[in-house]
Amino acid sequence: MKRNKEKRSEQIKVSDIMVKDVAYVTVPGTREEIMELCKEKYISGVPVVKEGKVVGIVTRQDLLRNPNEAQIALLMTRDPLIISPEATVAEAARIILSHRIRRLPVVEREKLVGIITVADIVRKIVERGYKEPIGDYMGEKIIAIWDGVPLSVAGRIMELGRVKAAPILNLELELVGLITDRDLINAAVIEDKTERSDLSLGSDEDEWTWEGMRDTMKLYYGVSKIKLPDKLVREVMVKEVVTATRNCEVSECAEKLSKNKFDQLPVISTRGKLNGILMDRDLLKVLM
Repeated sequence: MKRNKEKRSEQIKVSDIMVKDVAYVTVPGTREEIMELCKEKYISGVPVVKEGKVVGIVTRQDLLRNPNEAQIALLMTRDPLIISPEATVAEAARIILSHRIRRLPVVEREKLVGIITVADIVRKIVERGYKEPIGDYMGEKIIAIWDGVPLSVAGRIMELGRVKAAPILNLELELVGLITDRDLINAAVIEDKTERSDLSLGSDEDEWTWEGMRDTMKLYYGVSKIKLPDKLVREVMVKEVVTATRNCEVSECAEKLSKNKFDQLPVISTRGKLNGILMDRDLLKVLM
């Protein structure tokens, strides 16, 4: 039975499950366009197109890593991996897993014709009915955060740990919530301010200046950056957390993720203590 499922997965083409109506941004463009599109479409990243060709990928994490940058051309990852609509879903899963990415633009004759994401493949895993326990597919890395941590500190912890989501614990070490990069971006504000730079054309030590006199040009320029508000994690986190145990079946967890539009599930023990976290991308290993 398992071999038959694997065979069917090998035969499913990217074109069978890809999203054809692709949300994308163009260059030149600004950070605000990406933020608005991600919130509107409930997505975490989009292809970047220039003159009809895919030239990059930009994600919510790119915005958080570069809070002072506003231009899409400087935020995006250039020359992204792409895939053909004729490739198999299993091939797409292998690329996504090996490069630790979440989406692949689907390109035919240099034209963007679709996009395949981890979520698209997870929906297909739901249909396959895999019975294996998720304990075999969980990642080893987990970063948990105290619910009393300031939001800006939590964002930095997640950035340094290179995680998109973190379980939240209280002082009793109970799982009380979850925070994701989506929650951070939704809470973020754009802060605009004016800064001044003094550019001296001479100095007191310069022998060519007369009696230490010097001309100074004052340059005023606008600075725009993403800023996380002065709030605690407990004020922003998702409080109604859907969980799983190590013995839950792969397709059962895939359904929880797909139905709720999550990309992670905290894994708890039978006593309710946090054991780990299952990322939706981890489930793609079942296709290998």
